[in-house]
Amino acid sequence: MIKDAAPADFVVDPAPDAEEMVAVLRELIACPTPMPPGDGYADFADLLENLFAPLGGTAERVSVPQALWDGPNLSGERINLILRPDIPGMSDDLPEAMIYFHTDTAPVGDGWTVPADTLTRDGDRLLGRGTADMKGTIAAVRDALLRLTRTQTPLAFRPVLAFCTDEEGGRYPGIRHLAETRLLPEVLLNLNGSAEPRIWAGCVGSLDLTLTVTGRASHSGEADRGINAAEALLPALVALNNLKATVETRTTALPPPPWSNGPLRARLNLTAVHAGDKGSALPGLAQATLNRRYLAEETEDDVLAEIRAAVTQAMQGTAALDWDLQVTGHLPPVNDPDGPATDRWTQARAQAFSLPEAAFLRYGSGTSSDFGWVQKAGLKHMLLGGLSRPDRNVHGPDEFTTVEDLRGLSDAIFLFLAEGCAPQGAREPGKVPTEGPTQ
Repeated sequence: MIKDAAPADFVVDPAPDAEEMVAVLRELIACPTPMPPGDGYADFADLLENLFAPLGGTAERVSVPQALWDGPNLSGERINLILRPDIPGMSDDLPEAMIYFHTDTAPVGDGWTVPADTLTRDGDRLLGRGTADMKGTIAAVRDALLRLTRTQTPLAFRPVLAFCTDEEGGRYPGIRHLAETRLLPEVLLNLNGSAEPRIWAGCVGSLDLTLTVTGRASHSGEADRGINAAEALLPALVALNNLKATVETRTTALPPPPWSNGPLRARLNLTAVHAGDKGSALPGLAQATLNRRYLAEETEDDVLAEIRAAVTQAMQGTAALDWDLQVTGHLPPVNDPDGPATDRWTQARAQAFSLPEAAFLRYGSGTSSDFGWVQKAGLKHMLLGGLSRPDRNVHGPDEFTTVEDLRGLSDAIFLFLAEGCAPQGAREPGKVPTEGPTQ
């Protein structure tokens, strides 16, 4: 049975240890895990086991078979780490709550004003790749669990920590492997989300596709001897751009963010093109990367068939020797994830961040989540929170979180896990408040 959240007058004591969280985050940022290539997971798992050792319990490493995840520019074992802390006073009959983290980060990229793999503190701001997305959440949860242990606070859940691979890309994220190979707990808390006052209503799906056109390389001064793959690719790009206009007329019933200018839409974008490397040679190979954001009202098969039909028609009559369209990344949609713990998580965050419950709005997202695979495996209900905010430069230069948000998330986890009773006037799970902030 899932118990209600701690009452509004529940005292969280002692307070979060800000300096300890900053020190832990410093270690996490100094152990880079960019995806691609994803070759830092083993070292990061070693670090995590060491950092969580004071909590005792068990550690389990689950590797994703290479045949499932292997692809261009990828290397290193895909290690998912599952920790089950041994917190004093936990009864054997407590329901489990799995707290999810992805251990990879986006590549560093350009434009940083500070070292990306070194934590830089600037007042309340903590800069570095992964501070908000999402290594800072690891430091906050560790702090909450240590405080629950020291105070021997009675718990409503037995926490299970899942540190998973390849959220930032690839064909087979670690949480998908877990969801498809074992039974996960009823309560799933995904911390790859926002610190904003939000109740997650779900998200659209995402398909990454690579279109490869094969020609014949030659000297550009003897173009008749070759087949220019870049030029052969052009008709397909024009066709896909025309298809984009049709695709983006489609909308979803998923409630949009309060700052959006209308409903959430399907999207088709050309995100990368590559062919050749110098002016004196015709390229023999050309590649384009596409991203298709698809709605819960659409099917993966229909989406792929529509794109393939447009490319097939466009490539007829071109000089290309061959062409190929491959799915290189896929995150299914998440639809209606509300469940028995939704209200409890909202109450915990409201108290932790000193906000009224009415401030929390239920809305979806045009971005995507690897928890689409969890829902596709049959687990409908899930929660979302974390440290991201619109200004935190997630995936960009000078990504940051704040000490204040680390404190807030630590308190939210403490309250969510602590045994307690519902505050007066609690809202039914998943209901949209009549008032709330706009962004």
